[in-house]
Amino acid sequence: MTSVNLRLPDDELHAPLLMGLLFRHVHDVFASEDWGGLRQSHFRVVAWVPPEGVSVTELADRVGMTKQGVGQFVTHLVGTGHLSEGADPGDRRVRLVRRTRKGRELVAAVRDRNLRIEKDWADQVGEARYRVFRTVLEEIALGRSASE
Repeated sequence: MTSVNLRLPDDELHAPLLMGLLFRHVHDVFASEDWGGLRQSHFRVVAWVPPEGVSVTELADRVGMTKQGVGQFVTHLVGTGHLSEGADPGDRRVRLVRRTRKGRELVAAVRDRNLRIEKDWADQVGEARYRVFRTVLEEIALGRSASE
């Protein structure tokens, strides 16, 4: 990861700004590779589809987007073969979205690429320090306590 020369006072280098720099790095890594025209926003939508399928409304809640926005993503991802959709057997008015084999392969490839990014970070700061960082990050992001 290349360093960024921010020239900000230390008290302005707050955690959200630093996390934004990490997000930018991840974005740049993925943008530099061929993902068949898909972006991280597509990956996020596919990743939030559980094996049993999900309605567009529930998927919108999971992803944190509007139902209309997710509907557009689903339409696109059905077109690319990463998702399928059909009527929910329990309620034919509901569109049920499922991952296809291609969608499952995409999720696995994105996971593997993210793991390589994390390995690079661990190599940069040391495995033990990275493991602590990762544990603390999970505790904060997922609302877990250290004792769980």
